[in-house]
Amino acid sequence: MSEKELPKTAYILLWFPKSSETFIFSEVKNLLSYGLPVSVYTLYGRWKKDLSREMLSYHGKIVRLGVWWTGILPFFVLYWLLRSPVKTGRLAGLILCRRWKGLEKTAENLWACLCGFYLAYRFEKEKVQHIHAPWASGCATAAWLIFRLTDIPFSFTIRAWDIHPPDSLIHEKTRDACFVRSNTRYNIGFLHSLTSCSPKKLHLVYNGLSMAAEKKNPVLMEAPYRLLAVGRLVEKKGYEYLLQAAALLKEQGIDFSLKIVGDGPCRGKLTRLHRSLQLESHVTFCGFQPYEKMPDYYRNADIFVMPCVIHSSGDRDGIPNALMEALVHAVPIISTPVSGIPELIEDGVTGRMVPERDPFALADAIVMYTGDRQKALKMAEHGHKRVLEMFDTERNHKKVLALLTA
Repeated sequence: MSEKELPKTAYILLWFPKSSETFIFSEVKNLLSYGLPVSVYTLYGRWKKDLSREMLSYHGKIVRLGVWWTGILPFFVLYWLLRSPVKTGRLAGLILCRRWKGLEKTAENLWACLCGFYLAYRFEKEKVQHIHAPWASGCATAAWLIFRLTDIPFSFTIRAWDIHPPDSLIHEKTRDACFVRSNTRYNIGFLHSLTSCSPKKLHLVYNGLSMAAEKKNPVLMEAPYRLLAVGRLVEKKGYEYLLQAAALLKEQGIDFSLKIVGDGPCRGKLTRLHRSLQLESHVTFCGFQPYEKMPDYYRNADIFVMPCVIHSSGDRDGIPNALMEALVHAVPIISTPVSGIPELIEDGVTGRMVPERDPFALADAIVMYTGDRQKALKMAEHGHKRVLEMFDTERNHKKVLALLTA
């Protein structure tokens, strides 16, 4: 298929590029390299913090909205009211009368709708042929609104954060989309049970790996054992149970160090627990680290621990990128059977799986690894092979290209 035949495609995102969304950045970059004319439209302004060198050097087309558009966007609502008063009025009423899940998602979706009126006008002028939203919440809401106004076809990707719990328009968005892509099999089952949409509309395409390993981790597995956890400091990561497990290891006289890489709203709570458990000599909070430095952390770890839990709100991880990155470096894994994680981590084969919210099971799994290096290496090698197969960047991004150009 030549570049002239490929549809002019708009990606709608909240931010782009964003330091924590390397998987989306690499997807867009690779689609461009395959010849797909992709332009990115962000509902928010520029993300400036902790961008990698590659992100800073991106030269593709990006159109950014943001708070400074607040005074301009209502004019485009008026434009559509004058052009299609009944349709626009019904859409506005439908959106305003919905009860969204939580303050953050309410604000995101209402802003997305406001931006959608402008983008509908712009996409018609620019002759956009397809719209894709890499997130199912606000980004997909904007894409759906544009479709309803202009009939430009759209699609979206479902990820764990924005469908657990699902937003109030998920039925309409799923019904009207050309296709829905999921980055885990678990989410496909969840969305199908929720919306009863045709299975033919739902497509499993895993993310592509955004981090390559120059060499595997040697996994010394010698005292002091080097434990590593990577991810935002939020409830669903289950770090409080990891700290409790660390306290149990200390009580057992296990010589270890634990590095927790990441930052987030639970930093204060976790550091207080850290002090109360007297773990200062064993546990280090490393804060957010630049993407370029992360391979060093993976190469210098004996065990990677990802103790994910399902939050009381329903929020949960899908298949965390950090889990994939650790396996790329062949680090032995301990995680929990939350959401899509069992698709990658098979207990006793590609890693150890323990029940969520169970510090005793976490500690036991760590001790098992420290006592049997060969078994740990074998599981890490199987996990390494599986992650390279499941998340092959070239194959998975070409699957996305095939969906967008079908």
